[in-house]
Amino acid sequence: MKKDLFFLTQNLIAHRGMHDINKGIPENSLKAFDKAVKHNYLIELDLHILKDGKVVVFHDDNLFRMTGINKNIKDCVYDEIKNLKLQNTDGSIPLFSDVISLINGRVPLVIELKYDVRAGLLEKEAMNLLKDYKGAYVIKSFSPFSVFWLKRHYPNAIRGFLSSNMKYEKCCFFKKYFLRSNLLLKLLDVDFISFAIDSLPDEKVKKFREKHIVLGWTIRSKADFVHAKQFCDNLICENFDEIQI
Repeated sequence: MKKDLFFLTQNLIAHRGMHDINKGIPENSLKAFDKAVKHNYLIELDLHILKDGKVVVFHDDNLFRMTGINKNIKDCVYDEIKNLKLQNTDGSIPLFSDVISLINGRVPLVIELKYDVRAGLLEKEAMNLLKDYKGAYVIKSFSPFSVFWLKRHYPNAIRGFLSSNMKYEKCCFFKKYFLRSNLLLKLLDVDFISFAIDSLPDEKVKKFREKHIVLGWTIRSKADFVHAKQFCDNLICENFDEIQI
């Protein structure tokens, strides 16, 4: 069955929501997501699973940058982090269930699964939370094992692979193999890739784009936008005031 991905290109994608710490709106917060909805942007967000099995929306493996607490998020339970403040604002780390209740299908979601636990744990819980969700969404990961798990257990889910030139990535052999061939993408049978704009142009991405969608990350300036739009079908953005689309 052919999947309809038109919604993925209808509007720009807000990276971790429309966050602006100068205005007291931290990344991956309910305020950032609510602002993105009001502007009708798609929302990109990040998921981690905690030690108690709860799924939260948070980017880093460690809490320190966002909360000042030096602890890996996978080693936490929700009760110990739910009252932590994000970057000294009134924002806190939201449960994924609260985020999807807030968004309620009003804009599509681009969901990134983090990979600091073995593949299958986060994926299973995330998909369980999404089973009754009526809104449009796609799921992506840097981990080929995560994407392959989704392919095996949820073949109808729209899934994508995250990558770059990998110069600065901690990556496994399979991801490095992608630099020489598109066989990994064929094995994963992904519907789109999300690729770092500073690694573009890239011949393999160009070839993939002939039949699939390419999302570029992360746009932070007008120059980024002008550069990336040549090579991508949609863009994951921050600093919307500076981009001035």
